[in-house]
Amino acid sequence: MSVLVACEESQAVTIEFRKLGIEAYSCDMQECSGGHPEWHIKGDALAQLQNSWDMVIAFPPCTHLASSGARWFKEKQKDGRQQQGIDFFMEFTKLNTKWLIENPIGIMSTQYRKPDQIIQPWMFGHGETKATCLWLNDLPLLKPTNIVDGREQRIWKMGPSEDRAKLRSKTYSGIAKAIAAQYGPLVKRN
Repeated sequence: MSVLVACEESQAVTIEFRKLGIEAYSCDMQECSGGHPEWHIKGDALAQLQNSWDMVIAFPPCTHLASSGARWFKEKQKDGRQQQGIDFFMEFTKLNTKWLIENPIGIMSTQYRKPDQIIQPWMFGHGETKATCLWLNDLPLLKPTNIVDGREQRIWKMGPSEDRAKLRSKTYSGIAKAIAAQYGPLVKRN
């Protein structure tokens, strides 16, 4: 039984699956920051799709897909960056296994299909707003685990910095725990 967590340098989801005794590996072009390089595949996540995975949790880059960057869409369409982002996202939809693809609100709702679900951090114990779309294949909707007060937009208001993109894309621990706890039992067991 094995789970690929694609485009995850933080290892937030990978660690939660490992806590449940499920063999999970993060994969990203960057070094991992989660403290477990032994569970990290540094390289192109698409190359890993050739392997047989029981489940794939994918966090494809949203830089050229998210509505928050709509003012740059014409430029990104013209130079091909947006199409590259679409093509990368779509590779995960071709998998013949259980999968979840996560991305913020953006163009994939029209380029692919509407998401199965839109979640918020406040549904999983974090008093913030950050609408996050989930596309699911052979998986149920993710159930909220800890609805809390507070509807701040700390991520959206984050000022410019060298690490801004990395910080904005981190998976909230409550969401990572919910993904592992609810989908872990669905991983094929031999």
